[in-house]
Parts: sequence; structure tokens; C-alpha cells
Amino acid sequence: MRFETISVHAGDRPDKRYGAISVPIYQTSTFVFEDVGKTRGFDYSRTANPTRKVLQDTIAQLEGGKAGFAFATGMAAEATVLHLLKAGDHIISGDDVYGGTYRLLQNVMTDFGIEVTFLRLNDRKKIEAAVKKNTKMIWFETPSNPLLNIVDLEMIADIAKKHKLLSVIDNTFATPFFLKPIEFGIDLVVHSTTKYLNGHCDVVGGAVVTTTDELSERMQFLLNALGTCAAPFDCWLVLRGIETLACRMRQHEANAKAVADYLNGHRAVKKVFYPGLKTHPGHIVAKRQMKGFGGMVSFEINGGMAAVTRFLKRIKVFSLAESLGGVASLAEHPGTMSHASMAPDHRKKVGINENLIRLSIGLENVDDLIEDLEQALKQR
Repeated sequence: MRFETISVHAGDRPDKRYGAISVPIYQTSTFVFEDVGKTRGFDYSRTANPTRKVLQDTIAQLEGGKAGFAFATGMAAEATVLHLLKAGDHIISGDDVYGGTYRLLQNVMTDFGIEVTFLRLNDRKKIEAAVKKNTKMIWFETPSNPLLNIVDLEMIADIAKKHKLLSVIDNTFATPFFLKPIEFGIDLVVHSTTKYLNGHCDVVGGAVVTTTDELSERMQFLLNALGTCAAPFDCWLVLRGIETLACRMRQHEANAKAVADYLNGHRAVKKVFYPGLKTHPGHIVAKRQMKGFGGMVSFEINGGMAAVTRFLKRIKVFSLAESLGGVASLAEHPGTMSHASMAPDHRKKVGINENLIRLSIGLENVDDLIEDLEQALKQR
């Protein structure tokens, strides 16, 4: 089945018991045993739940993986993946990852004996030079948040296999509609299902897709042991969002391309970050491995914080808010919002400066979005 069909029909659908076309919400904590030691496949919702299973199977099929796992938040998914490691292990991470990921790696996992090296993952020699005897994992995003840097998946997969490392990608920005990392040899795919997969800003959640039986068994064990699983109703909301993922992503991208082109020629804009622009340093790699460039656009505005504040106060169609991937367009200031938890010196080092604004381009009429940007960018 093709992507759009999988989005609607994957998993145990329609419901076999009563024929419900919408996946039932099994809002229950426990399930009755048929006999001692005998269940109908489910015993306790932390371990497994029928609604969650449909979501997990759907995401796994969309990514082309072995198995899927749904979590309470994107950070719960990330924290669970990091429990594949042990004290003394070393991670090589992209240096411009989401602020919450940086906080988890730098300020939490290091307390448990995990070493982390943050690195711009654009040079094979530099990456291999960072590999140590205790390196076990490469963690990255592409496009990255918020600078939309592109990482070559084939290069990362090859390095990981050569050095026997686990490769983990956060595929939240691209979604499996535009990018399928497993096809390039990546081991684990992580999502914040809060974002594009749900697409309506009405739930928080996370997901992990595995590629081997061993990883699948370990992730199921950790999900159950840590209790980081997603609730049934939250799973249903993400499932409902996924059913329209393909058509939403097409429009997100179409609008984002138009916005990026508009900003790229504006006198008040210093620099635009969007992999669909031919001037983007990762454009060629993105074009080779992605089926589209996504709905996120970042830009640097001229004039420092005064200009940033003026712009964010003037927007009307765009809303000033964190998160992304919903039908409504959002604008945020990474330095004080999504990446405020990142150390200031690290933000400066990777290029997240005070002039940077991140846009999540929604599904509104693109002319209205551009007109809103135009009036907000006026320098008088």
C-alpha cells in the first residue's frame, strides 16, 4: 500500500468486533483474563493497549520499520531511547538539536555517567575523529531545529555501521511523508507526535520506530519498565491526525516555499534558512534524500532584539507560541523560547543568535501569511 492508504488503513482497522471505521478508544487500565495465565492479547494498558497498538503499527509502516512504540511525550520517547545506553557510554550528537534534547543530553544524562560530544555533522573526517572506544550512539536531526541544517543519512549510516554505533534520528520536522531514514540505513527513528503527525496542537506525544527484533524487544521492555507509554485517548488523537498527514504536508510545504522565497528577497531579512532554497548549503543533499523540504522556515531579521520584539508583537495571522506542525502558523524566538534551555555560549557557537526567528508554516491562505509578514516586517 502507498503512503496515503497506509495512513488510513494500517493496523487493526476497521474494528473487528463491531465494524467501527474509527479506531475505538480503549479507555481502560486493565483487561479481564480468560483464564489463569491466558489473555486475549492485552492485560494492562501500561504494557499494551489496543488503541496504542494501532497507532504504533501505523507509524512503523509509514517509516518502513520493524515495530513502533508510542510515548506520553516526545521527550519521553527520547529518554526511553537513551536507556539503551549505560554509564560510561558516549554519544555523538548534532550540535544544533532541539533545546529540550540538548537539556536532556547535557544536563540530565551526564549525571548518569553518559558522555556527550556535540558536533556539526557535516564532515565525515570530523565525525570519525570524535568516535571513542566508548562511543555507542550518533544522535541527530535533519532538517535540524531551528537552523534547518541537513545531515547526509547515507554518510551517518555508513559511519555508524563501520564503528558499530547505534544511529538515531529525530524525524519530527520531515515526517515519513518527506523522509524515510530507515531506507538509508538508520537504526532508530524518533518523533514528537505532538507536531506534524498529530497536526492540530491538541495533544502531546512521542514515538520510536525500530529496525531489528532485538531493538524492538528492548524498546518494549523499556516502555513497560519505565511507564513512558502514551494514553489511549492521546493515541487516538494522533491516529486521527495521521489520516490527513499526506495532504497536510503537501500544503505545509507549498506555503513554506512561498514564504521562504518572499523572505529571501526582503530588505529587512538578513538570512533565510530553508532547505528548499537553492542557496541553502544542504539543498543538494536534501533534494537527494527527501521527497519534499517541509513546512519549517527560519530567518534572521535585521536590527537585533528590538526588531525581533517589534516583529513578534505585530504578527496577527501568525501566533507567538512554541511547538510546531499544526494547521495554524506559529512564530517563535528560539533564543528565549524553544532553545532557552541551551547554554548561551552553545547557542552562540552553533549560530542560534538573538536575531533568529523560527516559523511553523500552517495551512492558511499563503497570501494572508505573506501579507502578515509584510506588515510585521515594516521598519517604521
